[in-house]
Amino acid sequence: MFALMNESRRRSHFIPRTRDGWIVSGAFVLLFLLAMPPVTHVFLNRTEPTLVGIPFLFVALLAVYVALI
Repeated sequence: MFALMNESRRRSHFIPRTRDGWIVSGAFVLLFLLAMPPVTHVFLNRTEPTLVGIPFLFVALLAVYVALI
């Protein structure tokens, strides 16, 4: 059974196989980094201005989280 499996079937599912897969994985990692503390503390650390009465930090994080989903 294992002798019939070629090399392409044994490749890891964690490594993207196509160019589109690499692009989507890279975009996901970059979006995920936007939600991490170094970025949020340096760039998104604003309580003013408020957008619709909600602090900018919360609106920015909501946008990042929605983009991740």
